[in-house]
Amino acid sequence: MKKKLILIGGGGHCKSCIDVIEQEGLYDIVGILDREKKIGESIFDYPVIGNDDMLPALIKKHYFLISVGQIHTAETRYRLYTELVHLHAKRATIVSARAYVSPHATIGDGSIIMHGATVNAGARIGSNCIINSHALIEHDAIIHDHCHIATGAIINGGVAIYSQTFIGSRVMTREYVTIGAKSFIAGGVNIYNNLPEQSKVKPK
Repeated sequence: MKKKLILIGGGGHCKSCIDVIEQEGLYDIVGILDREKKIGESIFDYPVIGNDDMLPALIKKHYFLISVGQIHTAETRYRLYTELVHLHAKRATIVSARAYVSPHATIGDGSIIMHGATVNAGARIGSNCIINSHALIEHDAIIHDHCHIATGAIINGGVAIYSQTFIGSRVMTREYVTIGAKSFIAGGVNIYNNLPEQSKVKPK
């Protein structure tokens, strides 16, 4: 029997999550939580059943996945994850049937690995992360909690990316560099050196 799943957030990222969840085939999506004004709407025939205030009433019988996107800041995803932990909610970990995750890698709770992504041997993905379509996480790389590695990014071997960081589409990191927490790396940038916390890097 499939586990019952509630999605939190009904925007564009939610649509991508739904496609991955359907293909993985482990969960039945029973509803979506979003803003009050969206209650009664549907996304791909899945109803928006309420807002965050409903979380305590749903905890006992459901798993949860945060399907809010993350670009400029991880604040919303971090807040929601912290609330789920406080409520002792069951957090789903989702891996696309079209992704490759090495048996020698680890994926934290509440994270999603999207279509075409690769997580190689020795890599560690923290909790509440998005590893987006066709991203490559190479051997021994560490992606800490609440990070989003966007489409087509290449995180080379031994890289450490600290919590609440956004790595944009088609970013490439040199092996063994460190990127500090709460950083924002815009799409298409190459990273060759260590970066401190709260770095903001955009194309020149």
